[in-house]
Amino acid sequence: MRPDPHPLPSLVSEYDIHLFSEGTHLFAYQFLGAHQKEISGCSGFHFCVWAPNAHQVSVVGDFNQWDRTVHPLRLAGDSGIWELFVPGIQTGTKYKFSILTDDGRHVLKSDPFAFFSEYRPATASLVYSLSGYQWHDQEWMEKRISTNLLSAPMNTYEVHLGSWKRGENNTYLSYRELAHELVDYAKEMGYTHLELLPIAEYPYDGSWGYQITGYFSPTSRFGEPKDLMYFVDYCHQNNIGVLLDWVIAHFPQDDHGLGRFDGTALFEHLDPRRGVHPQWGSYIFNYGRKEVQSFLISNAVFWLKEYHFDGLRLDAVASMLYLDYGRENGDWLPNEFGGKENLEAIHLLRNCHEHLYQMFPGIVTIAEESTAWPGVTLPPYAGGLGFFLKWNMGWMNDFLAYMSKEPIHRKLHHHDLTFPLIYAFSENFVLPLSHDEVVHGKRSLINKMPGDWWQKFANLRLTFATMFGYPGKKLLFMGDDFGQWNEWNYDTGLDWWLLGYETHQGLQRFVKDLNHLYLQEEALWEQDTIWKGFEWIDCHDSDNSVLSFLRKGKNQENFLVFICNFTPVSRSGYRIGVPENGRYRELLNSDSELYGGSNVGNLGEVTASQEPHQGRPFSLSLNVPPLGCVILKPEKQ
Repeated sequence: MRPDPHPLPSLVSEYDIHLFSEGTHLFAYQFLGAHQKEISGCSGFHFCVWAPNAHQVSVVGDFNQWDRTVHPLRLAGDSGIWELFVPGIQTGTKYKFSILTDDGRHVLKSDPFAFFSEYRPATASLVYSLSGYQWHDQEWMEKRISTNLLSAPMNTYEVHLGSWKRGENNTYLSYRELAHELVDYAKEMGYTHLELLPIAEYPYDGSWGYQITGYFSPTSRFGEPKDLMYFVDYCHQNNIGVLLDWVIAHFPQDDHGLGRFDGTALFEHLDPRRGVHPQWGSYIFNYGRKEVQSFLISNAVFWLKEYHFDGLRLDAVASMLYLDYGRENGDWLPNEFGGKENLEAIHLLRNCHEHLYQMFPGIVTIAEESTAWPGVTLPPYAGGLGFFLKWNMGWMNDFLAYMSKEPIHRKLHHHDLTFPLIYAFSENFVLPLSHDEVVHGKRSLINKMPGDWWQKFANLRLTFATMFGYPGKKLLFMGDDFGQWNEWNYDTGLDWWLLGYETHQGLQRFVKDLNHLYLQEEALWEQDTIWKGFEWIDCHDSDNSVLSFLRKGKNQENFLVFICNFTPVSRSGYRIGVPENGRYRELLNSDSELYGGSNVGNLGEVTASQEPHQGRPFSLSLNVPPLGCVILKPEKQ
């Protein structure tokens, strides 16, 4: 006779069940999944899974020859949660849940709460204990609490870990190898944060991580979970913050994943008009289901608590907010009031933010939201969604469209430069030049630029300088800072060999100097989100395609002057009005020969005259370089 597999009382508390079922469990991963326990002197793992419509659930793996009859789980009351303690299980053991659906089918599913997973293309979950890692980032974590990033520098380097750099034979670098090489590069270049494309486990390399099957499982492509902890820890020890792409707008239909988990639509809507994304062929979470709310909010808590990430960037937020997103008339269901707003997703985002900012002061959440939805970065109590920052997609589209035009035509599109300032302070913005802009035939940034070889590099230096002058936090994708010609390819490393050429070295040197100047000058970030930090000098000179403006710190005497020339014609004796008399030092000139430019400038400084101009009491007569930007700062006596 086979021994009773359930000699122990239930290890799942009624309190956990209650919180999970009402959508308020912030730590659902601490009881669901596979957890190492010692019971009556016997060590093993407690398996726990939510499958309320299953007829039977078993845990199968190497330890029982994948025989679903050996270790059947039992229901914890009427909660829909199944559990079993299996003694003798070792860390690293493969397992899945075998689920007998109500219609008589047996399906094999990976654990939704697994902490580790097999290396693709294998799909089993691996038992793993997260305890035992010794963190050394206490100083960073304490400093994070007292830092208000709205009035601090934030210059982000967006990275896909699988293709930043490769090892021999095109192999992946590990989390630990990346920790040292990537952090050393980010520090040298002057970035404050890394933003990682999704690293939760995903089966298909070509999805870049945006089709997740293991929401609590760092991908095994680069090592074990504690190796990822080391990566984040090492970043923090070197004063680099780490942000994570968090994908809750959809999930893939892979057989071993969340879709139709217990034979029914459990994590997703049953109706395809709500539950299937028409453009991506993926499932959409049922944001209104309480258990799904617990799953998603506890997943956010998981990455911030267990891995010390400094923030989450949410992909495709617009697809969450609008019920008709990507759909034709008749292919979507309105909300209870007849509107197209997804009220359940809105509630989830607000609820999530209320918890996250209370639990983890100093973290940031960032929305990739491509519409004009109001109040994305307002707190929930003020009617907003609660994000800290929002990607400024309007600025990005207008600015890249402008820079891609031949300079002779730019005067006809001058509004593309000035219009983004109309709404620049309606939200707390990030100015992103992201991975999405260098794939799918859009061309790399350097290849978007018009003109000959010299003009392409001059245009790109001008692009970066203008971007850093505009209000908003900054984000550059890997490879942009040294002028990679090829579009980004997820399946190979960046073309680092290009740095053997002086033009690419010069561009990289310029970005490095620009980044460090950004860190040093408070005027570039102290008042990023309010009008007091920005002032046009002249935004109307479309005939010459020249812009001039001020960036100002909290101390109004601390300001920088930007003059940007978007034509290949140098302007000598170009006059602009300034608020103060005296000498102005040339902090940075994108046309310097150090960066590959033609060296048109002002010999390092220019002195104001008492000739009023443009409504200001003093003025400067400048040499403005071709396709160049000059940044000036008044010298205080």
